[in-house]
Formats: sequence, structure tokens, C-alpha cells
Amino acid sequence: MATIEITMFERIWKELIRFSFRLLYFELAWTYDPVSWIVSRGRWREWQRAALPFVAHGDVLELGHGPGHMLAALAAAGSRAVGLDISPYMSRLAKSRSSAPLVRAEVQALPFAPACFDTVLSTFPTEYIVNPNTLASVHRVLKPDGRLVIVPEGHLTGHGVINRLIDWLFRVTGQRHPHDTGASAVPELPDESASLRHLVAAAGFEVTVSQIALAGSQVVVVTAIRTSS
Repeated sequence: MATIEITMFERIWKELIRFSFRLLYFELAWTYDPVSWIVSRGRWREWQRAALPFVAHGDVLELGHGPGHMLAALAAAGSRAVGLDISPYMSRLAKSRSSAPLVRAEVQALPFAPACFDTVLSTFPTEYIVNPNTLASVHRVLKPDGRLVIVPEGHLTGHGVINRLIDWLFRVTGQRHPHDTGASAVPELPDESASLRHLVAAAGFEVTVSQIALAGSQVVVVTAIRTSS
């Protein structure tokens, strides 16, 4: 009985977290920037920009473009960026920051021709990124030797009370791998079936996980090169 109750509680908790993130990304999209600033102590955009050195600049698709900060950064770096998101609220915010073309669609069925992007980029995605249909769709739209670049999460370093509180919030909301034991560990996206590395590799990619040390924090960047036809 106790196991059943725990399982039911976990299911309800996960659904509550999903609902909360949905609100943050849809009706409460205007709060996304201040919330992300608070939970990263002002480092959120720095963590996002850590992906730029791994991007093969050229034709770049950003999955889940959010408020549009990375679209602007990609354009400044010389990329021909396209943004894709399902949220009309985020699209409105992104239009105020970037002139990049925006597309509203599901990531599992990207509405683009095969082999048309040099890079597909996703920063701080939810669990959709490890959906096999997402990975197959990304593989299809990438050029040969194109790359999928993912920033799954960042870590605050140090052991202050605020940092520990933020780390706890990430864990209880499922945004940090339960086996991650500190800033030196390599975290993965939460996934019940397999690791991020395994799933991406199985979809036809050669995967590398890099940890980038920044002032007061670390960020993880996953680079996946399209290796099979």
C-alpha cells in the first residue's frame, strides 16, 4: 500500500510540475525572464550563450526559442537562424527581440525539408528533447555532419544557502538528474527509459558531453553530430 501511495504521489507531483511549466511557457510567459534570472542568480543567458562555440554557424534552427534571446545572439554571431516554438505567447515576446523567421509547430514533426540545417539548437528543453520522434525529426532536417546542440542545465557552484536552495528546487521539480551529486558531476535530462547520451546516439548521432566552467557556475553542453543517413 505504501508503494502504491508513493507512486500515486509521484505521478500527481509530476503532473503538477508539468502544469506549472506549461503556465510559465504559455499564459505566464511574461514571467519567464524574471523566473529564469532568479533560479540561476542572473546566469541564465550566460548559460544559454555557452552553446554558441559549439554551433556550426550557417543555417540554424532553434527548438523552443522562448523569449528570443538566443535568436538574437545567433544573428549577432552570423547565423541564419529560424525559431520554432509551440507557444504563441513566446512568439510574441521573441518578435520584439529578433527578426528571425518564427514557426509554430511540434518538434516531433518539424515542417522543414530534409538536410536543410547545419545546426539544431535547444537550450534548457523539457523532456520532449529525448522523445524518439523528436530525435528522428531533428536527424532528418540536419545536413550530413550537421549537429544537434543541447544545453540541458547549468549549476551554481559554491555552497551558500541560496545556492543550496536553488539546487533543491531544481531537484524537486525534476530539472536535475537524481544521481547528480554536485557541480562536478555530469547531469543528464530526466528520462525514465535511458540516458540522454544513449537515446541520442541510438538516433544516429555521435555524442559528446562538455562541461563549461564559468564564474560561479558550470554549464553542460551536449553536442551530437549526425553520423548516419
